[in-house]
Amino acid sequence: MESHDLWIFKHVAELQSVSKAAEKLGYVQPNVSQRVKGLEDELGVKLFMRNNRGVTLTEEGKVLLEYTHQIILLMDEAKSLVNPTKWRESLTIGASQTISAVKVPQLFSSFLREYKNIDVKIRTNDQGKLQEMLTYGELDGVFINGTSNDSQFETVYSYFEKLVLISPNNSQYEKQQKHTLIVNSDKNCIYRKKTLDFFKEDLSILEFDSLESILQAVHDGLGISIIPADVANSRKKIQSIKYKELSEIIKIDFIIKHRKQHSQSLKKFIDFIQRTSLY
Repeated sequence: MESHDLWIFKHVAELQSVSKAAEKLGYVQPNVSQRVKGLEDELGVKLFMRNNRGVTLTEEGKVLLEYTHQIILLMDEAKSLVNPTKWRESLTIGASQTISAVKVPQLFSSFLREYKNIDVKIRTNDQGKLQEMLTYGELDGVFINGTSNDSQFETVYSYFEKLVLISPNNSQYEKQQKHTLIVNSDKNCIYRKKTLDFFKEDLSILEFDSLESILQAVHDGLGISIIPADVANSRKKIQSIKYKELSEIIKIDFIIKHRKQHSQSLKKFIDFIQRTSLY
């Protein structure tokens, strides 16, 4: 088996599509299909089951994918150790937009002062998409709101976060009053759920796709919302907004995928967050 064939196989497996893998790699589709078929012929087994929506791994394919991850990890680590100037370690972490607004930058600011030879990428998306990306190996780990019930993931670190209710300066936020609730359009967003739960009456809802849009909407007097305390503290210079800390807290977990082997950069990151008291 050639390492490049395994690299192509990994992309097809993660994207569940030969055509999507070809597009991402910049190859023509027949070339990708031929390399996959070559692997299947060499191993004497089918690696994928074809269907109308793309491909899915066979049991033999799942075994090969696990070893492929390990092989690629070892190759990347070997290059970074032999020539760290040319080949740097990499780490790709996922987080929701709200979590990544303040916490994640603070965390990596400290982490990269200690580990200068690691290139870090932060991917933001909704929680469901992030876990899907973790499943297919696009991410090394994900910060999520609350523990995942998926058996293929494990929680390696947790912290708790305070919540703050924000409202325009000229409004009152008593629960019995009618309010427009400013929430994230992601139905799985924990801060959206907390905002809706705090005011259980049938209220007007205004949805936005970004944290900055939510803050701007409250600033403009359109309604109220609940956000993480660290985000509120970083925005307290916005004098048009009132801040009220709530007694409730939420749990944030850092999850990774169950694997026999993880990259050295991920191991360093896990060690770092477990031994530091940043939270």
